[in-house]
Amino acid sequence: MATYLDAILDHHRAAAALDQRRTDQLVEQTAALPPCRGFRAALEGADRLGVIAEVKRRSPSKGPLAEQLDPAELALRYRSGGAVCLSVLTDGPHFGGSPDDLAHARDVVPLPVLRKDFTVAANDVCDARLMGADCVLLIVAALDDAELRAFSDLATEIGLDVLVEIHDEHELDRAVTHTSGSLIGVNQRDLVTFEVDSERAVRMASQLPERTVRVAESGVRGPDDARALAAAGFDAVLVGEHLVTAADPSTALDALRVPRRSGQ
Repeated sequence: MATYLDAILDHHRAAAALDQRRTDQLVEQTAALPPCRGFRAALEGADRLGVIAEVKRRSPSKGPLAEQLDPAELALRYRSGGAVCLSVLTDGPHFGGSPDDLAHARDVVPLPVLRKDFTVAANDVCDARLMGADCVLLIVAALDDAELRAFSDLATEIGLDVLVEIHDEHELDRAVTHTSGSLIGVNQRDLVTFEVDSERAVRMASQLPERTVRVAESGVRGPDDARALAAAGFDAVLVGEHLVTAADPSTALDALRVPRRSGQ
């Protein structure tokens, strides 16, 4: 039976198969760009849990969340609430996002930005840099070992940070074997069923390498969840639905900025 992930990956791989652009030429274009803002560096060293605030219009499982949002206005509200970084969905068919959403959000704040999308080809990595992102997402469940290694190396070559997303121990092993493993996100949402396991990140936290900047993704519904994740050892949380559906995103975001675990 086809899953949400199957349909999304099929769409992106079909689009990649039609892309006739040469990767080496795209890499050359990135050389003219100013340096990235340093996504991973922004998450290090703070005494409070970092919040990566997401610009998200809808989801495949829940449908519309905030389809009429203004990405620039939302980015400003996120910054006023204390966001450390932004995440912007650029997938159109499944999440209602676009590269324009990323550009408009990044233009009005100095925060580093993650391109949140399904990276399945080298040109996708280059596109992230060319559209203004500072970090690219690599989902271990969506890529084979050779793709993980190649896309991670390419991202580093053109100046991007890499957020490597995992769900379990097997994916963690692949992440640390085939990428630098310096920035790892534990997604609490099952990409097959899209259901959230709110304890997944806590269970995985102690298994992440000490050198890794640790991000918990999905399922953060308020300060109690943030405190549990901070206590487990996470450096940051990536939050979308909770913020875009809040009456006041700034206040909702600020409430997530709980103290990090002592000794970090």
